[in-house]
Amino acid sequence: MVVKKLQEFLDTRNIKYDIISHSPSNTAQQTAASAHIQGKDMAKTVMVKADGAMTMTVLPSNYRVDLALLQEAMGARSISLANEDEFRNLFPDCENGAMPPFGNLYGMTVLVEERLTNDESIAFNAGTHTELVKMHYKDFEKLVQPEIRKFSVKLH
Repeated sequence: MVVKKLQEFLDTRNIKYDIISHSPSNTAQQTAASAHIQGKDMAKTVMVKADGAMTMTVLPSNYRVDLALLQEAMGARSISLANEDEFRNLFPDCENGAMPPFGNLYGMTVLVEERLTNDESIAFNAGTHTELVKMHYKDFEKLVQPEIRKFSVKLH
């Protein structure tokens, strides 16, 4: 079931979205394939620590975070990928690693890879490993107000 906090947030703002059920998977690209969504339209959430602060990054599933690019884009002194033990408690209503890209609902900064801004719609984990939310990117941007940066490279 979609995380209640997210569903209420979208519903109270009259945002149109679809819920897509899919088979459980281990990676965002597998999820995209299972849900019949192109990899570029499937947004994945990757948690990083920038100067010790937890930050949410959102990028296409067929890309990976380039830490050097991200450090430069953020002007951070230090940056590293966060492990699940470090952020699990920040998303108590979500299955581990299935948090939606709405860091604003959890009190954290959100950075979006600029490649996503060109998409008409995006799909992302809805807090579970078996459901996605698909919505217009412009609605997502309006609600989350992310910082838009270039910080990823395409997977091989």
